[in-house]
Amino acid sequence: MKLNSQVAAVTQRIIERSQPTRKAYLDVVAGASDLNRGAERLDCANVAHAFAGIQADDRFRIVAEKAPNIGIVSAYNDMLSAHSPYRDYPEIIKKEARLHGATAQVAGGVPAMCDGVTQGTKGMELSLFSRDVIAQGTAIALSHDVFDAALMLGVCDKIVPGLLIGALHFGHLPMVFVPAGPMSTGISNEAKVKVREKAAQGLVGREALLESEIAAYHGEGTCTFYGTANSNQMLLEAMGLHVPGAAFVHPYEGLREQLTQEAVRTVLGNIRSRRYAPIGLQVDERCIVNAMVALLATGGSTNHLIHWVAVARSAGILINWDDFAALSDVVPLLARVYPNGAADVNQFQTAGGPGFVIRELLAGGFMHSDVMSVRPEGIATATQKPARNEQGALVWQDIGASGDEAILRTHDQPFSETGGLKLLQGNLGRSVIKVSAVPSDRHVIEAPARIFDSQADVIAAFKAGELDQDLVCVVRWQGPRANGMPELHKLTPSLAVLQGRGFKVALVTDGRMSGASGKVPAAIHVSPEALAGGPLAKLRDGDRVRLDAVTGELNALVDPAEWAARPLATMPKALQAANGVGMGRDLFANFRRHALSAEEGACTWL
Repeated sequence: MKLNSQVAAVTQRIIERSQPTRKAYLDVVAGASDLNRGAERLDCANVAHAFAGIQADDRFRIVAEKAPNIGIVSAYNDMLSAHSPYRDYPEIIKKEARLHGATAQVAGGVPAMCDGVTQGTKGMELSLFSRDVIAQGTAIALSHDVFDAALMLGVCDKIVPGLLIGALHFGHLPMVFVPAGPMSTGISNEAKVKVREKAAQGLVGREALLESEIAAYHGEGTCTFYGTANSNQMLLEAMGLHVPGAAFVHPYEGLREQLTQEAVRTVLGNIRSRRYAPIGLQVDERCIVNAMVALLATGGSTNHLIHWVAVARSAGILINWDDFAALSDVVPLLARVYPNGAADVNQFQTAGGPGFVIRELLAGGFMHSDVMSVRPEGIATATQKPARNEQGALVWQDIGASGDEAILRTHDQPFSETGGLKLLQGNLGRSVIKVSAVPSDRHVIEAPARIFDSQADVIAAFKAGELDQDLVCVVRWQGPRANGMPELHKLTPSLAVLQGRGFKVALVTDGRMSGASGKVPAAIHVSPEALAGGPLAKLRDGDRVRLDAVTGELNALVDPAEWAARPLATMPKALQAANGVGMGRDLFANFRRHALSAEEGACTWL
């Protein structure tokens, strides 16, 4: 199928915009690729230190036999349900490497925090910046420079973008990302949301709410809604950075261990073959566009309009929200997975999963087919699903038709002709909204603004009965420079209750929402943020605000002359004093000081 003209045009625009930065990046990759192996190039004392801790026969393989050595960068901890299965992966990887005459070492671990634990707390203000800490940790792990390739072990929200940013700074190495899979299905997302809304109204107590939450989040693996963590996995499949079909296999299904072993064989194949496919060449402009398209076609997490901008920058590629908007105008919505549908990711996988989506996007001309992947066959292998043959060996099979057309549809019969995200802009700045989860009768909201300085203030006003009216809830001072841009997911139940009472409700904020952004219209990531002189600082209580996801409008309906003359508010001194103090936030002052805008990826290293 011929590539869609708009997809082709956006790709060409990105290539042209990125020429100087991409060239500079590729020059660095080429320079590192021309060096001898680290074990042969480093001084003897360096080599001795690097391999002193491994068993003697592995040391002999690396030094005397010049065997490939794989670095493992792991986000293992048992605080995150999605990462706890990684406890066993290093030994699986090392054993498989030895079977193929190679070695593997755990190069380093990176921190991994759970947004589900920190939602609504001070710890959430470290969440976005943890991505860049993970990238730095990845760089430290690989800086020992004795690896011929690397495997990246991580799944959740900031962890995968952080690992990928760090990996791209070692773009001369072949790399494969190794997922761990989702937990089994608990109570339905719909049931969970109903209990949360009842709790927000005081209709059920803590005991009932806790029972519901534990029934939803009950075992090892990723949370089963299609939030940021599972969007990560979809994007990695579309970029060809996984063993095909590895994303959504349960952690303790037997196939999972075989897929991990296959990751070892795959990365060794890239080292030993004449095919040169280091991650820095693989992740090119077309690969980034494929990820953007996959995000839009599945109604994925809004967080990736920040994270994938930062990922692209790490490979010398410059993308922006105009690119996402142009792609969203033509990319069809092929999946309905909660929060833009009722299904969870296990049902999504059973219906056909990422392979079905990628096959349909390629068939419709919405993805580049001529890109490298970790497999020599290219991205075409991502359209198949892993299985076992009669002998128990790992094989790949055709996916076939959708297993459930309420969850997955073909490119010529989509749920929507356009993608799941929309760019909003106007005199309040630039913002994004996840339209795929919002019913069409709520795509336009015009109502008086109510201004808040924190998430807690909104919840307090709701409990006091002050918000029973049509309103645009504006929460400012939530951007990267103000307080690290926390997610404001705790607002969802209260605003959904107001919506259920028949009021027209929308949220406008320079903060983030969860990857599980739902049925309340939310203009998020407003840039520039209020602290950086953004126009949210001009808004006053009672100003009428129009959010129009049809025309892409986000405006304060204030006389232009008055608006131009109106001074910017400043962050309240009490809030300023409280921000960045306690719970480790003091250590991130430089991150807040140097953070770029959300549209620039909120990068802290540039």
